[in-house]
Amino acid sequence: MFVFTNTNSIANQFIAELRDIHVQQDSFRFRTNMERLGSLFAYEISKQLAYSQTSVKTPLGEAPTQLLTKQPVLATILRASLPLYNGFLSIFDKSESAFIGAYRGAHKADNSFDIVQGYTATPSLQDRVLILIDPMLATGKSMVSTYEQLLRYGTPAELHIVSIIASKPGVAYVQEALPQAKLWMGDVDEEMNHKSYIVPGLGDAGDLAFGEKL
Repeated sequence: MFVFTNTNSIANQFIAELRDIHVQQDSFRFRTNMERLGSLFAYEISKQLAYSQTSVKTPLGEAPTQLLTKQPVLATILRASLPLYNGFLSIFDKSESAFIGAYRGAHKADNSFDIVQGYTATPSLQDRVLILIDPMLATGKSMVSTYEQLLRYGTPAELHIVSIIASKPGVAYVQEALPQAKLWMGDVDEEMNHKSYIVPGLGDAGDLAFGEKL
């Protein structure tokens, strides 16, 4: 598992500002910091992908280079993931995309909940590199449920899961359910509260990016 905060970098500033209750009042900056992190995540993941040798014709000759063998499919869970996804798309600009509507159902008496799956639009995922993007990985249920839904459209050759903030229990759940997945996290918090929100976390990423939902 890759975690940005394990090594000092500019990513620390972007994550700190996403968490900061004062900076959060600026929704434009919140979205921008998510996009920046998406670009940084994409760059780090690009180092792990397959490349093939080719050459590029220049005005004065040919230059050897290595280019991606296959473009990944970028899958984003609506709505909170959109700014993070945009950062990925600015780097993997030739990629196809998948969009999934998934959210927590109403909390039950014991504060548990089910994941409600809705809208899905995706290209074929058979033998593709799939990057599954969601800014918060709390329980991990929505991530696993979404991947299971996407299997109806083919079995990916590689699975990369990306979140800005994760909980340790959520990471453990995803690693057990999807052992083939490579995890890319911004930071990992120790716990969740009784309603399964990450502590200290950053709050509701969708509301902070786009306004409070009814």
